[in-house]
Amino acid sequence: MKRLSSTLLLLLALSGCPATAAKPGGPADAGTEEVRPLSQRGIARVLAADGRELPVEVEIASNDRDRARGLMFRKSMPEMAGMIFVFPEEGYQSFWMRNTYLPLDMLFIAADGAVVGIVENAEPLTTTPRAVDAESKLVLEVNGGWCSRNGVRRGDKVRLEGMYRLE
Repeated sequence: MKRLSSTLLLLLALSGCPATAAKPGGPADAGTEEVRPLSQRGIARVLAADGRELPVEVEIASNDRDRARGLMFRKSMPEMAGMIFVFPEEGYQSFWMRNTYLPLDMLFIAADGAVVGIVENAEPLTTTPRAVDAESKLVLEVNGGWCSRNGVRRGDKVRLEGMYRLE
């Protein structure tokens, strides 16, 4: 009986932990879970070179757990919505699309708000690493093809409202 109680306590303790570890930005393989939007939200305003401002309503992934989950299991997302990943330090970020059903564009953003690279139309449900050749502090994920449809390019700027302050 004592062994059974110990086993049950261990199982209870582990049930609150993520199923697998993942590097920040790369989703954990969590199976088919209920999709719950993150509670932290804000606006990422993409400032295109032609002067247009494109407001994107974003969920904010600012901790390891939220960054690991990202947009996994989502079946749809509004055109002007996305998720912004905030990392503790500027560095080389890498993402995969495991358990992610939507094709995504990924805007890699430096601490000063400059878009330093873009991955367009990342293929869903793959484990191929997606990265750019520059360090970033933030990554904005939007629907696949969004950058092309809106003329967003490397060198454009992003301004954040209601969240993390850029340098």
